[in-house]
Amino acid sequence: MRNDLTAKKKRLEELIQTWPSAFVAYSGGVDSAFLLWTAHQILGSKVTGILGDSASLPRSEHQAALHFAQKHGLPIQVLSTQELQDPSYASNPPNRCFFCRSELFQKMEALALSRKVAVLAYGENYDDSQEIRPGQSAAQQFRVAAPLREAGLTKAEVRTLAKEAGLSVAEKPASPCLSSRLAPGLAVTPQRLASIEKAEELVRSHGFRIVRVRHLGEKAFVQVSPEETTRLSEPSIQAKLTPALTAAGFSSVEFDPVGYQGAGLR
Repeated sequence: MRNDLTAKKKRLEELIQTWPSAFVAYSGGVDSAFLLWTAHQILGSKVTGILGDSASLPRSEHQAALHFAQKHGLPIQVLSTQELQDPSYASNPPNRCFFCRSELFQKMEALALSRKVAVLAYGENYDDSQEIRPGQSAAQQFRVAAPLREAGLTKAEVRTLAKEAGLSVAEKPASPCLSSRLAPGLAVTPQRLASIEKAEELVRSHGFRIVRVRHLGEKAFVQVSPEETTRLSEPSIQAKLTPALTAAGFSSVEFDPVGYQGAGLR
């Protein structure tokens, strides 16, 4: 099994070595961070991470992504994206992610053309490729490379390699954009995203590690990992959180008694 991982890592490095220069879509999550770090080891200043920035990206994640890049000397450029101004995105359809990715890749492509950068890449891994993800269609449309996927690296294997490299993101939980917290069909607005971000910060301030606050229109549906749910169920915790979350912009609050089922490190 170790030999298989070694072979996959070598394949990843071989793919990257063929790039004359590259932009890597970078969010600060383990996949994109490991890809950018690896590409920088091979290409040096010929690779730049592109951090898309909009109201759907929590400020804490924005700062964490910048901090990781600074710590490892990774060149970064922040690109402001306006997906919320696209009605196709703002209406929050099932394929919302397609329009978000398209906005980012379009801006990356324009910048690459102006700077004569040869390759666009992003951190899709092999596990991602086995699921139906609207962002994949956008990547295909803009011919964005996915070397982690091409090398056959799963999420768990990326985490293993990141840990072996001593990267702090190795065990970082997944953190989808704030828009993913909105009930299907509920319009994406800056105000709703701000309410979600503030609410999740409030819950985390009480020591919870994995937090999702679902915006159901007027109600906040609060989820933490199954391991943390017993503590979330304590009346004293709920008594503190309920008025704080109401002040964040919700008329009522419900606490999930089961726990966020996607709370694993995937």
